[in-house]
Amino acid sequence: SHSRPPIAAGIALLAASCLFQAELLAANALAGNPSPYLAMHGQDPVDWREWGPEALAEARKQNKPLFVSSGYFACHWCHVMQRESYQNPDIAALLNRWFVPVKLDRELHPALDADLIEFVERTAGHAGWPLNVFLTPEGYPLLGLTYAPPDDFKALLKRVEKAWTEQPEKLNELARRAAEERAVQQRASRPSPAPSLSSADLARLLKRHALSFGDDLAGGFGRQTRFPMAPNLSALLELQARAPDQDLGAFLRLTLDAMMRQGLRDHLGGGFYRYTVDPDWQTPHFEKMLYTQALLVPLYLRAATVLERPEYREVARETLSFLVGEMQGREGGYIASLSAVDAQGVEGGYYLWRPEELERLLDPLERKLLALTWGLDGPARHEAGLLPLAKLSPQQAAEKLDLTPEEGVRLLRQARAKLLAARVQRNLPRDGKQLAGWNGLVLSALSAGARAFDDDGYHSAARRLRDFLVQRLWDGERLHRAVSDRGWIGEASLEDYAFVAQGLRDWSELSGSAEDLDLSRRLVRLAWERFHDGDGWRLSEAALLPQTPAQTAFSDSPLPSPAAVLLALTLKGADADLAERARRALKSSRSVAAANPFSFSGQALLLIDHPPGP
Repeated sequence: SHSRPPIAAGIALLAASCLFQAELLAANALAGNPSPYLAMHGQDPVDWREWGPEALAEARKQNKPLFVSSGYFACHWCHVMQRESYQNPDIAALLNRWFVPVKLDRELHPALDADLIEFVERTAGHAGWPLNVFLTPEGYPLLGLTYAPPDDFKALLKRVEKAWTEQPEKLNELARRAAEERAVQQRASRPSPAPSLSSADLARLLKRHALSFGDDLAGGFGRQTRFPMAPNLSALLELQARAPDQDLGAFLRLTLDAMMRQGLRDHLGGGFYRYTVDPDWQTPHFEKMLYTQALLVPLYLRAATVLERPEYREVARETLSFLVGEMQGREGGYIASLSAVDAQGVEGGYYLWRPEELERLLDPLERKLLALTWGLDGPARHEAGLLPLAKLSPQQAAEKLDLTPEEGVRLLRQARAKLLAARVQRNLPRDGKQLAGWNGLVLSALSAGARAFDDDGYHSAARRLRDFLVQRLWDGERLHRAVSDRGWIGEASLEDYAFVAQGLRDWSELSGSAEDLDLSRRLVRLAWERFHDGDGWRLSEAALLPQTPAQTAFSDSPLPSPAAVLLALTLKGADADLAERARRALKSSRSVAAANPFSFSGQALLLIDHPPGP
C-alpha cells in the first residue's frame, strides 16, 4: 500500500493536476465547433483535432500513429465511450502522448467514414459507431475497433504503442502493403461479366435473394437487429407493383406492419427510430435520423397503393407532420437528428414512462385504455420506463372496456395530449446541422406528401426547403455538405449531389419549375465530372486514404446508393452524351448487381428497367 502524502504536497499535486487539466481543455481544438458532435468533445481532456492535412502533417512530423474516432451526435454508444474513456484523464494522457487524436463527425465525412467502416468490417468482422481506427502517419489503416470498455481500451492503447515503438518501419510496411494488396484484390475480384440475364430473370433473382434474407415470422431482414432498409424495400415494392407475387406481397405487408406497430415507431409523437436492437422490433435504439423519416414517407405512400393498405397513408402523413413539426430548422431546412439519450444521459429517457408518472398524469380509465392500446402496463423492458407499442386499436380496447368505439378514440386522443404536454417539458438534445443530401431526401418526401394529400402545408414546406437548398447550400458552382449557425461545414459528397438533384427534380415535377429542373440536371453533370472516372465512382472528389479504388457500384445502405440515384436521373435526362456514359457505367455494374442483387437492389432495379446490351 502507499502512504498518504502530506496535506501541503497533496494541495500542490491537486493544483498541478488542475493546471494540467486546464491546459488540456484549452488545447482542445473542438470547443465551439459548428458540428454539435465535435463540439461535445470540446471539453474532453483528449487533445482532439479535426480531420485534415494538418493532422496528417503532424503525425508525419512526430512519427506517431493517428487515432481517428468517428461517430455522430445521436449515437448512444458514442456518448458512453466519451464518458468512460475520452473523459478519463488517464486514457486521455495516453492518447495525447502516443498518438495524434482525431475526432470525425461521420455525417460530415461520409466517404472517409465509409472507407474506415470497410476496413473494420473486413479486419474485425463487424463495424459500427463509435468507430476507432489507428492509422500510420501516411494514412494507412493499422487496426480498428468499435466500442470498448475503458480497461480494454487502455490495454489496447498500450499494446499499439509498444508495437509502434519497437518496430515502426515494419508496421508502416505491413499497413502499406495490406492496403495495396486490398486495392489490387478489389479490382481483380470484380465479378466476371455476368451472362445476359433478361429483366424478368433478374427480377426473379432479386425477389428470391431478398426473401432468403427475410424473416417470414417477424418481418425484416437478418436474424438480429432490425433496420427499416427503406431502399431495399422500395425496390421490392416496385417489383410487386409490376408483377404481383403472393409470397413477396405477404412479406412486404408483414414487414411494414411490424415497422409501424412495434418499437421502431414513436406512437406518441410520430416518426421512426433508427433501428431496433432485437429481431422482434420491440426495443429501439432511440436516435431519430432525418434520413429515416424522409425515406419512409414515400415508401409507405407507395405501399398504401401497391399493397392496398390505406392505413399506410396515415403512417406517411403522421411521419411528415413529425418531420415538419419537430425536425425543421431555421430558414426551411431540416436538422440531422434527435439524440438517443436525453439531457440527463439516459438512453430513451425522453420517450419512456414510469408507472408513477402515468398514474399522476392520467385518469384511471385513460390508464386502462393505454394499457390495452399501447401496452403501458406490466414490467418495463427499459430501465427508464415503459415504451408505447401498438397492441390493440382504440376501438378494440374500447370494446374490452365496455365503451363505444367513439369513446375509445376520444379517450386515446385525450390521454395522448396529456402525455405529449408532459413530454415536451423534457429536454432532448438535437444535432442542428443541416446536411445537403439528407435535406434533398426530405424535399422528395415533402413533394410526394404534397401530391398525395393535396396539402398546402406540405407544399409550402417543400418550397421553403427548395429555397434553403438553393440559397444556402448551393453557391452557384458547388454544393456544400452542411450549414450550421457558423456557415458552411464539410465538403459535399456524391450522395449530396445525387439526393439534392433528385429532390429538385421531384419538386420541379410538383411545381412545374423549369429553373429547378435545370439546376437538377446541372448537379447531375457536376457529379459525373467530380465523382466518376474511367474506373468507376468515388464518394468524395479525391481519395481520402491511400490506395482507395473507385467502385463500379455502391450498395444500398440505410441510404439509397447515390450512384444508382445518379444513373437513374441521368437516364431520365436530356443529355445524350451523359446518357450513353450512364449506359456504359450501368453495364459495368451488371456483374456486381447480379452476384448480390439484394445489397445492390437499386442498381438491380435500374438494370431491370434498362437492360444493357450483350
